[in-house]
Amino acid sequence: MDRRDSLKSLFVGSLAGTSLLTGCTPEEKALEPAPSPTSTLGPYGRTPEEKERDQKLMQETLFTEDELATLAVLCDIILPTNDEFGGAVDANVPEFVEFMAKDIPAYELPIRGGLMWLNNRAFKDFNQEFKACTPEQQTSIIEEIAYPEVDVPISSQGTGIIFFSLMRDLTMTGYYTSKIGVKALGYQGNMANTWDGVPEEVLQEHGLNYEEEWLAKCINQETRNEVAQWDDEGNLIN
Repeated sequence: MDRRDSLKSLFVGSLAGTSLLTGCTPEEKALEPAPSPTSTLGPYGRTPEEKERDQKLMQETLFTEDELATLAVLCDIILPTNDEFGGAVDANVPEFVEFMAKDIPAYELPIRGGLMWLNNRAFKDFNQEFKACTPEQQTSIIEEIAYPEVDVPISSQGTGIIFFSLMRDLTMTGYYTSKIGVKALGYQGNMANTWDGVPEEVLQEHGLNYEEEWLAKCINQETRNEVAQWDDEGNLIN
């Protein structure tokens, strides 16, 4: 199992049962996936007031170009692109992170502080900002903060770990609520079921069977998708 599959498994297994974004309190309103900042706002289940607020937030600028570029590098490290579905950057996750920071102002300081931490560590170790480092240098920095202590609260494990934990959650949320992320999950939505009756082995076990006359009145599942045709007088052709 590669990193993408591992992250997807963690996302699917834990999203419903845990708070996905660090820092939520019971008093805060439950989060719902935000629309992509690059998309138009359609009928997506929001009140007119909420829609107006979303429009206002998407017109605002929070992060600088350098900050967004660094976020893009980090998001790509967390969930890189692939030939089949694309990665976090393809799903506009950096823009999603900015939207969330505008929507929930408490995220701005941890994210901006984390970006400063990355650049300070990059200058200390490699004498250049994080986004200018080689992939190997970037990975070496990320490995310092990507594996928090299991039995210690994230909030007490240092700025870098707190930041990366938040960014990992935001990246996963942004990606797997995007169009390409949903496609990567293989989610198909509601699908019509096909029921062919009680299995033959169960019928035999109980000494039962279907009457041929009754079966003739049932749908033939092999032709269930065929469209009926009628003549001009309303008679069924087939």
